[in-house]
Amino acid sequence: MRLLLDTHVLLWWLQGAPLSEEAAEKIADTANEVLVSAATVWELSIKRQLGKVDMPPDLVDQCHSEGFALLAMDARHADRAGALPLHHTDPFDRMLVAQAELDTLVLVTRDRTLASYDVQLLAA
Repeated sequence: MRLLLDTHVLLWWLQGAPLSEEAAEKIADTANEVLVSAATVWELSIKRQLGKVDMPPDLVDQCHSEGFALLAMDARHADRAGALPLHHTDPFDRMLVAQAELDTLVLVTRDRTLASYDVQLLAA
């Protein structure tokens, strides 16, 4: 299974905050590929600079240490994110939906609004 972590899920995982039992098991299972989008790194960098989130300065290194792969954004992702129905207006979440859809990923999230899109979700 290929999992794409929503921003809040990545932070909770790194902070040891509780996730659903199923999500925690699937993220920890080394048989699964766990991905972190460049959009998530970008979003967290902005929020850190604005003082809205306390996160490690070495986020990319921590992702690697956890065995998470980094997922780049490309033009097809950007095009799809812009074309998605406006169920959700957050551009970072829209990018994650586009990446999950185009790259056949399971999006791990607690954001119920994302269920409006045609992507597979795993409740965090």
